[in-house]
Amino acid sequence: MRSGGLTALKERGELELAGDAHAVTPALREWYAEGDEEELEYVAFTRAAQAALRLLRRAPHAPRRRVVVSVDVPQGAVRGTDQELGSSAVRLAEAVPLDAVAAIHVDDSDAESDVEAATRVVEEALAGDPDAQFTVDGAEDHELAWYDVSELDELTT
Repeated sequence: MRSGGLTALKERGELELAGDAHAVTPALREWYAEGDEEELEYVAFTRAAQAALRLLRRAPHAPRRRVVVSVDVPQGAVRGTDQELGSSAVRLAEAVPLDAVAAIHVDDSDAESDVEAATRVVEEALAGDPDAQFTVDGAEDHELAWYDVSELDELTT
């Protein structure tokens, strides 16, 4: 499997993010006050995986696998983009160096058909269409595999 973003990470040694990222934000903490840190991180992660569907929709020739890169960056490198209660949307102020990557999460090949179907209807699901949401849920039923950053070569071949 080859992913343009992961290839760029390998070649340049940094991850340039096009668009928003997701993180545990004050708005998310307020919305999910009973959640512990791990639960809040999972919510942000799940939203990042759904955002990956939207990115795939705009990249018709990319492999039909979601990719989520987890990074550890200083608080000052993150800018909130949405103050709506429960939002996890953020923007990173600059490219993320390779040594800040904590893990890489990628769909296995068995998820490709469900991910492809979900990319076609993700916008409709976000707009509230229950049939489209059912299709997106089918992709979300697939857990993303966890890779250490040291496995980047394997992910880009």
